[in-house]
Amino acid sequence: MAAAGGEEADSDEGSEELVLTPLQLICSLEQAWLNEKFAPELLESKPEIIECVVEQLDHMEANLKRAKKGDLKVSVHRMEIERIRYVLSSYLRCRLVKIEKFFPHVLEKEKSRAKGEPSILSPEEFAFAKEYMANTETYLKNVALKHMPPNLQKVALLKSVPKPNLDSFVFLRVLKRQENILVEPETDEQREYTIDLEEGSQHLIRYKTIAPLVASGAVQLI
Repeated sequence: MAAAGGEEADSDEGSEELVLTPLQLICSLEQAWLNEKFAPELLESKPEIIECVVEQLDHMEANLKRAKKGDLKVSVHRMEIERIRYVLSSYLRCRLVKIEKFFPHVLEKEKSRAKGEPSILSPEEFAFAKEYMANTETYLKNVALKHMPPNLQKVALLKSVPKPNLDSFVFLRVLKRQENILVEPETDEQREYTIDLEEGSQHLIRYKTIAPLVASGAVQLI
């Protein structure tokens, strides 16, 4: 993935690389941010988007330095840069909060993912999660576990730390029409049924039902 508007790349390199305009790039960041903010679980990592946004911000900063002082456009562009930085920082903070909250499950999911399946962690997030887990285990051992009987000096973090609640309900907006979405019953008296999601429509629905649609970009959490 690359952002258009910067220096042109060699035509022989990355011929299949997806090129986004700056507007499309920022829209992709905002979509990833909202999905991460409202999804109960940690979503797939988007390192390409992050890298391109950082490059775009550097490009915008360089353009501002060349602009005439006192130009009204400078203030407008400066506000836009700060807005993008806020969205980027909020997105990364949201991911770190989820990693800290669900770290054993995040690492277990990363460990068990199939070959070729997208990673939910960037290399930096993976290192952070492992360090956080090691520090947590060390803290529990030094503060509590070593003072307990030998048969109680081990703790299973996968069982002790709550899992993400995939049964929670989320609001969404449909970006691409979807047909025959299977909805689980809310009570024992109900049966499974299917619904069609029309483009542009908004719904309140169980996250687990539409999690694959969030991953594919067919729906946007709001």
